[in-house]
Amino acid sequence: MHGLLELSLQLLNFRGPFNPQKPMLGEHAVVKPTSTTKSSGLPDYFITDDGHFAGPTQTGDAPYLAQTNIAPFIGVSYIPNAPLETQVPIANAEGRNIFQSLANISPYFPNPRGFGVDEYAIPPGSNVTWLNMVHRHGSRYPEFSGDAAEITLGRKLTAAAGKFTGHGALDFLNYWRWQLGGEILVPMGKQELFNSGTLHYYQYGHLYPNNGSKIIVRSTTQRRMYESAEYFMAGFFGLGWAQNATLELAIEYPGYNNTLAGYKQCNHSSWIMARDALMDWVNVYLVDAHKRFTDNITGDLDWTIADTYNAQALCAYETVGLGFSHWCSLFTYEEWEGYEYALDIAFTAGTAFASPVGRAIGVGYVQEVLARMQHHAIVNQSAQINITLDNNTSTFPVDQNLNLDFSHDANIISILVAFGLTQFAEHLPTDAIKKDREFILSYIEPFAGRLDIEVIKAPAPVNPDRHSKDIYLDGEPTSYVHFILNQRTIPLGRSLKACGDRDDGWCEMETFLKEQKEQIKLADYDYACFGKYENPKYGDVTDGRPVKK
Repeated sequence: MHGLLELSLQLLNFRGPFNPQKPMLGEHAVVKPTSTTKSSGLPDYFITDDGHFAGPTQTGDAPYLAQTNIAPFIGVSYIPNAPLETQVPIANAEGRNIFQSLANISPYFPNPRGFGVDEYAIPPGSNVTWLNMVHRHGSRYPEFSGDAAEITLGRKLTAAAGKFTGHGALDFLNYWRWQLGGEILVPMGKQELFNSGTLHYYQYGHLYPNNGSKIIVRSTTQRRMYESAEYFMAGFFGLGWAQNATLELAIEYPGYNNTLAGYKQCNHSSWIMARDALMDWVNVYLVDAHKRFTDNITGDLDWTIADTYNAQALCAYETVGLGFSHWCSLFTYEEWEGYEYALDIAFTAGTAFASPVGRAIGVGYVQEVLARMQHHAIVNQSAQINITLDNNTSTFPVDQNLNLDFSHDANIISILVAFGLTQFAEHLPTDAIKKDREFILSYIEPFAGRLDIEVIKAPAPVNPDRHSKDIYLDGEPTSYVHFILNQRTIPLGRSLKACGDRDDGWCEMETFLKEQKEQIKLADYDYACFGKYENPKYGDVTDGRPVKK
């Protein structure tokens, strides 16, 4: 869960299970920020192989699923692992399994229900002429930050080894050990990005000029970030992608301007409030599960309800890291729905419309998208924009039709908020699940989630009634903006009323640009990130910006 606390650049040595005093100096490892080598003669933002500002890079144990997999389960039809073992005998009546209810740590899957509109083909005579993609990194190992759920429980169990006994379904705890690495991509994450690159080539390959020129692709210095970009480009272009694209890395570290990690340049944060709201719900939905745990543990281990919650997170991370996890089958389907909802609450409060910095964190990126759409560089400092890069067409091209960026879950959610997509602004109570909600993190930002923004040029206005036999209306050539999140259309008219009630969810480009000028003002970046105001309580903020009294 990105953003709860600033990521630590200190690496932990896992030769002894938890030894925070001695750093592990592996490939690309860093203990503290280092000067970028100039031996290549390239500017630092084009250097991708020296590990500067890469963050923790510890690799976990190699999986051994051929031996450790306990599937198939009795009474469940055999399903081969592909490559993860997801045959856990937990599902609802519709057959939806728990691995699509893991919120932002779900392995990637396309949104199965959409965002309220159907999908429509491009009308004959119209063309997709431009793309701006912002893509989350793939499945990764858990974070090393101070109170990250998974590592907190890992430390506790490691310290208590041999002092307690697990019984029944918890018998595996008697030989369980921590096997996960920290923050870098797991093999599944690499596959997700390669697959996405291949998918995007099929979707948008014609937008690459293929004339010998190279496009600029942007990511950050964190290792999982630039490797996500590299695996994506291997899927899109092939292993020789460096002949087609130049990878540009923005420094990801507090105090540096970087629109792909906008929270690094913002003094206010609402993640403590988000954590409190999450725990309010945890104390509702996990009561029965917590009793099952405490009833089956004896000895010297103070098992708390927070540990029960953290065990659910370990299910997700062990599954993507090792292929299988005993933790997954310890909870009912309803408790997995509760887990998903807990993280929905946390992210709406931490980085979305219930956060006073929800709009501010994403507004710099929105300004970059609008500048690209209108084919101009950014000449004045604004929000967390890196003006050194964005005022130079060598590092911020204004005429690329294929724009590929890589970011984080929290940042992409704030980008949606900064665009003013109030469809996701509903309040989520902490005493019961809001069943009909739009903000479902599993659908919005799973691992490898992506937002594709298309510009579509039409020879005349496209009929908003896409069922009509009249495809076009009378009028001049018209350009449209189309938002696609995890392969499903976001209807822009639901949030930006001037876009109208179109069957296809598109918005006329001129209208969209006009609407976005107002959304940028609403973000109120300077005040939201650096102004003096009291931290709100959960529910006080409803529009992604501070409430001014």
